[in-house]
Amino acid sequence: MTSSILVLNVGSSTLKFALFDGAGLDLLCRGVIEDRGAGFPVSTSGPYAPAFAALPGAAGATLPARIEWLLRTAATKLVDRPLAAVGHRVVHGGTTFAEPAIVNAAMLDELGRLIPLAPAHQPHNIAAIAAVTAMAPDLPQIACFDTAFHRTQPRVAQLYPLPRALSDEGLLRFGFHGLSYEHVAQALVEVAPDHANGRVIAAHLGHGASLCAMRNRQSVATTMGFTSLEGLMMGTRSGSIDPGLILYLIRDRGMTVEAVGDLLNSRSGLLGVSGLSDDVRILAQSPDPSAAEALDLFAYRAAREIGSLMVAVGGLDLLVFTGGIGENSASLRAAICERLRWADVILDPARNEQGLPRISAEAARVKVFVIPANEELVIATATRELTAGLAGRSGGKRRSPPSVR
Repeated sequence: MTSSILVLNVGSSTLKFALFDGAGLDLLCRGVIEDRGAGFPVSTSGPYAPAFAALPGAAGATLPARIEWLLRTAATKLVDRPLAAVGHRVVHGGTTFAEPAIVNAAMLDELGRLIPLAPAHQPHNIAAIAAVTAMAPDLPQIACFDTAFHRTQPRVAQLYPLPRALSDEGLLRFGFHGLSYEHVAQALVEVAPDHANGRVIAAHLGHGASLCAMRNRQSVATTMGFTSLEGLMMGTRSGSIDPGLILYLIRDRGMTVEAVGDLLNSRSGLLGVSGLSDDVRILAQSPDPSAAEALDLFAYRAAREIGSLMVAVGGLDLLVFTGGIGENSASLRAAICERLRWADVILDPARNEQGLPRISAEAARVKVFVIPANEELVIATATRELTAGLAGRSGGKRRSPPSVR
């Protein structure tokens, strides 16, 4: 009898989950439970999707109730593949966690101290861990951190030009989207083996957006920093702006810190510039000049930051697009790459429109690829490896599947 692994990626309004076969990591089911206030619709795919297609109304009240439903459904429907472990996406691991780790009390204390650095994500990640513990206290849980991939960066890439005492206290550039970049790094071995270890820039473009420069498939520099607000323009986040502008809003416009935080995180980016939407699909179809300007600014900022990362990595051999926008918006990929023609980043228009894995022109020196994001597979892989280690430390005996209360 084989086992299964549950992966949880919890946000403020969504609970993304995936179930994998514990032996070959074949995908059994992938789903999203949305919180729309009036209901909790579930979208699923995969061979076991029907078993997880409908969330009972009473189960949607709280996050623990939704996780309880997932665990109970897995225990009932996957009798041939009992649940062996749960892997979690945790946004912030600080300087302590540079790789996936087994959840314990000391870790949870440290993750709690990091909440101020990721207030929109970290509390939900911790709450998911607590919910699984309440339901199945003996079920191993693995935390995988979005910041961990970037711990290979040189110190100069992590420093801010602040007084040294503040840097020593941990006010550093952490970077995020690391699980997505780790998947890109792994996929490049098969997708582009000749360039995988070269000078690579990956663009994770979605509601949150960032770039990562890699060499030897390790992070060298990234656009997000101390928080996920730095760097590129995003769906509702401003990205990098003049710090003096923030001081002006507080000192001269009388805005509170909370109001400025809401402005920069929830009312800026594509939504703020367009005044219409943070959805690229809606903006692309709108005749409003503000929509076109928002998309143009998004492409400009992305291309300009790619140029900056080329300095950090010493040039460019391969550019990768991933994330919801990176994978699905041919027009934005084209707009970004057109600004990089000087660096011999030239697309094949037909391949780009089709969204093929390689979208660069045949003769272009820089190769351009589209690689679908798969953070869940990265988490499942780490979870399998670490729980196999647990079995090894118990004398190699197969443990009985933990029960769900």
